[in-house]
Amino acid sequence: MASVETGALADPQTRSITGAERKVIFASSLGTVFEWYDFYLYGSLATIIAAQFFSLKDPAGDFIYNESTRNIFALLAFAAGFIVRPFGAIIFGRIGDLVGRKNTFLVTILIMGLSTFVVGLLPNAASIGIAAPIILIALRLLQGLALGGEYGGAATYVAEHAPTGRRGLYTSWIQTTATLGLFLSLVVILGVRTIVGEDAFKEWGWRIPFLVSILLLGVSVWIRLSLSESPAFKKMKEEGKGSKAPLTESFFHYPNNKYVLLALLGLVAGQGVVWYTGQFYALFFLQSILKVDGYTANLLIAWSLLLGTLFFVFFGWLSDKIGRKPVILAGCLIAALTYFPLFKLLAETANPALAHAIETVQVKVVADPAECGSLFNPVGTRKYTTACDKARDWLAKASVKYTTEAGPAGQPAKVVIAGKEIAAADLEKAVGDPKDKITVGSQAITEAGYPKAGDASIVKLSSPIDIFNPQAGTVIGILFILVLYVTMVYGPIAAALVELFPTKIRYTSMSLPYHIGNGWFGGLLPATAFAMVAATGDIYYGLWYPIVVAAATAVIGFLFIPETKDRDIHTI
Repeated sequence: MASVETGALADPQTRSITGAERKVIFASSLGTVFEWYDFYLYGSLATIIAAQFFSLKDPAGDFIYNESTRNIFALLAFAAGFIVRPFGAIIFGRIGDLVGRKNTFLVTILIMGLSTFVVGLLPNAASIGIAAPIILIALRLLQGLALGGEYGGAATYVAEHAPTGRRGLYTSWIQTTATLGLFLSLVVILGVRTIVGEDAFKEWGWRIPFLVSILLLGVSVWIRLSLSESPAFKKMKEEGKGSKAPLTESFFHYPNNKYVLLALLGLVAGQGVVWYTGQFYALFFLQSILKVDGYTANLLIAWSLLLGTLFFVFFGWLSDKIGRKPVILAGCLIAALTYFPLFKLLAETANPALAHAIETVQVKVVADPAECGSLFNPVGTRKYTTACDKARDWLAKASVKYTTEAGPAGQPAKVVIAGKEIAAADLEKAVGDPKDKITVGSQAITEAGYPKAGDASIVKLSSPIDIFNPQAGTVIGILFILVLYVTMVYGPIAAALVELFPTKIRYTSMSLPYHIGNGWFGGLLPATAFAMVAATGDIYYGLWYPIVVAAATAVIGFLFIPETKDRDIHTI
């Protein structure tokens, strides 16, 4: 590793990357790709996991929760991994600042990998009852804790090997790993689905992507064991300048605590919501709101990620030239200004009949205001009892845009669909053959112009390469733009965070704001945004969440975040 330490002092603009530096970047990135692969398997398979682990039955044999509630529980279990990420950042960040970067992220990858493997072996609710979701959530918490320690270790390790003037470029390879991990999980899922078939995949094939992760774990650990400690940490230890209380110095000593808060509000909160909007919310928007089938939606996202991934490196490199702030904050601001038109265009292209119906078909719920409460329900546990609330909940889940109009006190709630009045209590009443699952409400919205599930106008891919048609190509182009915003905010973020803090508390200080911004602001975005859609009856209303956060970050970052690209992190 001597060549790395010497290279770090050479002119970054005149020398090429050394073999030792390539090894550091490759080993750190590969392990992090694997950890993100593990983490996102769950998100990509949320609906199947809901059926496997949250389909609890009462003594009479009836499901305790309906399908929609089970899906929300699955998303919340996914979110649980995000919620604990800041705690993982605190635990492993402290260890990393006390004992070193290398050994800490060896521990995190082992925890992550073994937790993922066990999910593939875990019996479902039909076999062991309520123990199944409890164990699953416990494994998700372990994954979240491990991921909370992984990213800070990998980013700090690479940055401390990089020369001043090239940290944005070097750490940008770490930034590709979240997208590559998501892409890898989608490819493996699609491959297994194709080989075993959809029915078998839902029954048992979903376990295969979790089980094969043990092979990736073995390779990642083997490579990381060959690495040495970072030169900046070794230098600090040799000089006796290490921190004995990194948590106290990070969060209770000024100005370090000021920069932790500014890093969160002026950089990472906006980056987190842009990241999850461009990848996860786009996927959920396609599937849950636009009714695109899961196979097609995952393929469309996978193609956009494949086209966009190298832009992480481009914007990391660009941040070495013009600064971290201009790139990250521009990405936040542009995203905030363009999300509404882009998602409207996505709807018009992916499901044109739905987009047309939303704009042209008038639907309103007329009811006594005393019967109409708030539908904001991000945890999915509320049971609606009034006809007004049940009707609005049904319309929201059907992606129908509606308004609520006050009716006379005591009058039964009704729904008016394109001028046709229907008693709210009759919306879910079956019509015709029960096998067709047609209800009074579904028949009425179809007659008014809303498309049925599987409508021929909805974008659909028959194979991974079935993208050379105008509809699929346009959808991928829109998704690519969303991914481009992700690369702008995420490519330089590791370098920006590393440069804000001194070596002795760097791992701890950068990890916490990163994982609050990504784990809480970003990770909770899908469930919160969908709850906002359900509460208002407007399929685009959930976009206000990322727009407000991204815009606030752009303002705070512009006013208060210092430019750090020229700092020598080996001297602080």
